[in-house]
Amino acid sequence: MAPSDPGGLHWRRVLATLGNSHARTAYAQILLGAGLPELLPGVKEQQRSRALAALLASGLVEQRTPGGLVASETVFRELLAQQPRQPQTGPDRFLRLGRIVNYPANRAERRRLLERIAGEIAAPGEQLTEQQVNERLLDYADDVVLLRRYLVDFGLLQRTRSGSSYCLPPD
Repeated sequence: MAPSDPGGLHWRRVLATLGNSHARTAYAQILLGAGLPELLPGVKEQQRSRALAALLASGLVEQRTPGGLVASETVFRELLAQQPRQPQTGPDRFLRLGRIVNYPANRAERRRLLERIAGEIAAPGEQLTEQQVNERLLDYADDVVLLRRYLVDFGLLQRTRSGSSYCLPPD
């Protein structure tokens, strides 16, 4: 499958296309088997043409016959194949798409994973409320309480005596 323009298949183009309500609606209609004349009724021809052109250019839709559009069977598989495989060494082997899939059983490996996260969620000297810490930890895990507790227990995040804020420990 090749998109209809030389830009090639790219995930940003696919997402931008699906972010357009007319293109998204037309894509859904094509998925459900609607023919070209039935797409986007009541939408101005210029908007309709732009939406269909975006679908073709993104690779979401292919033109199989004159006037016949079909949803690509392979676009998402090809986009996923373009993504590099996740490194299988160091803390990265415990992450998928930047989120923790499991915590290392080995204490030293767990510490390295937590050190990385602590360095990414706070800058030296930055004071964070518990809510701010939780919001930032949501990027890494759904159970932010457990992750926050690990960070504190390993001495990678300090809580003030009042418990009102957190910060990285001084070097």
